[in-house]
Amino acid sequence: MFAQNHMAMQRIFFGQASNTWVQLLRYTLVGGIAFAVDFSTLVLLTELMGIHYLVSAAAGFATGLATNYGLSVSWVFNRHRLSSRRLEFALFGTIGLVGLGLNELFIYAFTEWAGIHYIYSKFLTTVLVYLWNFGARKVVLFR
Repeated sequence: MFAQNHMAMQRIFFGQASNTWVQLLRYTLVGGIAFAVDFSTLVLLTELMGIHYLVSAAAGFATGLATNYGLSVSWVFNRHRLSSRRLEFALFGTIGLVGLGLNELFIYAFTEWAGIHYIYSKFLTTVLVYLWNFGARKVVLFR
Protein backbone atom coordinates (compact mmCIF):
# COMPACT_ATOMS: atom_id res chain seq x y z
CA MET A 1 0.00 0.00 0.00
CA PHE A 2 2.77 2.42 0.97
CA ALA A 3 4.71 1.61 -2.21
CA GLN A 4 1.62 2.32 -4.35
CA ASN A 5 0.99 5.64 -2.60
CA HIS A 6 4.64 6.54 -2.91
CA MET A 7 4.61 5.78 -6.65
CA ALA A 8 1.43 7.81 -7.13
CA MET A 9 2.95 10.78 -5.32
CA GLN A 10 6.09 10.53 -7.45
CA ARG A 11 3.99 10.59 -10.65
CA ILE A 12 2.12 13.66 -9.40
CA PHE A 13 5.15 15.68 -8.31
CA PHE A 14 7.96 14.38 -10.51
CA GLY A 15 8.20 13.43 -14.15
CA GLN A 16 5.93 14.25 -17.05
CA ALA A 17 2.47 15.67 -16.41
CA SER A 18 0.26 14.81 -19.35
CA ASN A 19 -2.85 14.04 -17.30
CA THR A 20 -5.12 17.09 -16.98
CA TRP A 21 -5.88 16.38 -13.31
CA VAL A 22 -2.17 16.18 -12.47
CA GLN A 23 -1.63 19.41 -14.42
CA LEU A 24 -4.50 21.05 -12.52
CA LEU A 25 -3.00 19.97 -9.19
CA ARG A 26 0.44 21.25 -10.19
CA TYR A 27 -1.07 24.44 -11.61
CA THR A 28 -2.86 24.94 -8.30
CA LEU A 29 0.42 24.63 -6.41
CA VAL A 30 2.14 26.96 -8.88
CA GLY A 31 -0.81 29.31 -8.58
CA GLY A 32 -0.38 29.30 -4.82
CA ILE A 33 3.25 30.32 -5.15
CA ALA A 34 2.42 32.96 -7.77
CA PHE A 35 -0.42 34.20 -5.54
CA ALA A 36 1.98 34.57 -2.60
CA VAL A 37 4.27 36.69 -4.79
CA ASP A 38 1.31 38.68 -6.16
CA PHE A 39 -0.37 39.19 -2.77
CA SER A 40 2.79 40.12 -0.90
CA THR A 41 3.61 42.68 -3.61
CA LEU A 42 0.09 44.12 -3.32
CA VAL A 43 0.27 44.48 0.46
CA LEU A 44 3.88 45.69 0.49
CA LEU A 45 3.23 48.41 -2.07
CA THR A 46 -0.13 49.47 -0.61
CA GLU A 47 0.51 49.26 3.12
CA LEU A 48 4.21 50.06 3.37
CA MET A 49 4.76 52.32 0.38
CA GLY A 50 1.37 54.05 0.25
CA ILE A 51 0.65 53.23 -3.39
CA HIS A 52 -3.02 53.08 -4.46
CA TYR A 53 -4.36 49.54 -4.20
CA LEU A 54 -5.26 49.27 -7.91
CA VAL A 55 -1.73 50.23 -8.98
CA SER A 56 -0.31 47.82 -6.40
CA ALA A 57 -2.67 45.11 -7.64
CA ALA A 58 -1.40 45.54 -11.20
CA ALA A 59 2.24 45.37 -10.07
CA GLY A 60 1.51 42.31 -7.96
CA PHE A 61 -0.30 40.65 -10.81
CA ALA A 62 2.67 41.23 -13.13
CA THR A 63 5.13 39.67 -10.68
CA GLY A 64 2.77 36.77 -10.13
CA LEU A 65 2.41 36.30 -13.90
CA ALA A 66 6.17 36.03 -14.39
CA THR A 67 6.42 33.54 -11.53
CA ASN A 68 3.50 31.53 -12.92
CA TYR A 69 4.97 31.36 -16.43
CA GLY A 70 8.37 30.17 -15.27
CA LEU A 71 6.95 27.43 -13.08
CA SER A 72 4.20 26.45 -15.53
CA VAL A 73 6.51 25.78 -18.46
CA SER A 74 9.12 24.04 -16.32
CA TRP A 75 6.85 21.87 -14.15
CA VAL A 76 3.14 21.92 -15.03
CA PHE A 77 2.79 21.67 -18.79
CA ASN A 78 5.27 19.45 -20.60
CA ARG A 79 3.63 19.43 -24.03
CA HIS A 80 3.57 22.74 -25.87
CA ARG A 81 1.38 23.58 -28.84
CA LEU A 82 3.85 26.16 -30.13
CA SER A 83 7.50 25.69 -30.97
CA SER A 84 8.34 29.37 -30.50
CA ARG A 85 8.88 30.22 -26.83
CA ARG A 86 8.60 33.93 -27.65
CA LEU A 87 5.17 33.45 -29.20
CA GLU A 88 4.20 31.16 -26.33
CA PHE A 89 5.20 33.77 -23.75
CA ALA A 90 3.40 36.48 -25.74
CA LEU A 91 0.19 34.42 -25.71
CA PHE A 92 0.72 33.46 -22.06
CA GLY A 93 1.10 37.17 -21.33
CA THR A 94 -1.95 38.07 -23.42
CA ILE A 95 -4.05 35.60 -21.47
CA GLY A 96 -2.50 37.14 -18.36
CA LEU A 97 -3.46 40.64 -19.54
CA VAL A 98 -7.06 39.51 -19.87
CA GLY A 99 -6.65 38.05 -16.39
CA LEU A 100 -5.24 41.38 -15.22
CA GLY A 101 -8.28 43.17 -16.63
CA LEU A 102 -10.54 40.72 -14.82
CA ASN A 103 -8.39 41.12 -11.70
CA GLU A 104 -8.74 44.89 -11.69
CA LEU A 105 -12.45 44.79 -12.55
CA PHE A 106 -13.33 42.28 -9.85
CA ILE A 107 -11.17 43.89 -7.14
CA TYR A 108 -12.71 47.26 -7.94
CA ALA A 109 -16.26 45.87 -8.02
CA PHE A 110 -15.88 43.90 -4.79
CA THR A 111 -14.15 46.81 -3.01
CA GLU A 112 -16.02 49.85 -4.30
CA TRP A 113 -19.46 48.44 -5.10
CA ALA A 114 -19.79 45.62 -2.60
CA GLY A 115 -17.87 47.40 0.18
CA ILE A 116 -15.45 44.51 0.81
CA HIS A 117 -11.94 45.35 2.05
CA TYR A 118 -9.43 45.20 -0.81
CA ILE A 119 -7.55 42.25 0.74
CA TYR A 120 -10.71 40.12 0.86
CA SER A 121 -11.60 41.34 -2.62
CA LYS A 122 -8.24 40.02 -3.79
CA PHE A 123 -8.95 36.56 -2.39
CA LEU A 124 -12.34 36.37 -4.14
CA THR A 125 -10.86 37.70 -7.36
CA THR A 126 -8.01 35.20 -7.30
CA VAL A 127 -10.38 32.25 -7.54
CA LEU A 128 -12.17 33.69 -10.57
CA VAL A 129 -9.01 34.72 -12.40
CA TYR A 130 -7.35 31.37 -11.58
CA LEU A 131 -10.14 29.52 -13.40
CA TRP A 132 -9.82 31.80 -16.43
CA ASN A 133 -6.02 31.48 -16.56
CA PHE A 134 -5.85 27.69 -16.27
CA GLY A 135 -8.63 27.06 -18.78
CA ALA A 136 -7.35 29.54 -21.36
CA ARG A 137 -3.73 28.43 -21.07
CA LYS A 138 -4.63 24.76 -21.24
CA VAL A 139 -6.75 25.24 -24.37
CA VAL A 140 -4.57 27.77 -26.20
CA LEU A 141 -1.00 26.87 -25.25
CA PHE A 142 -0.64 23.45 -23.74
CA ARG A 143 -2.03 19.97 -24.23
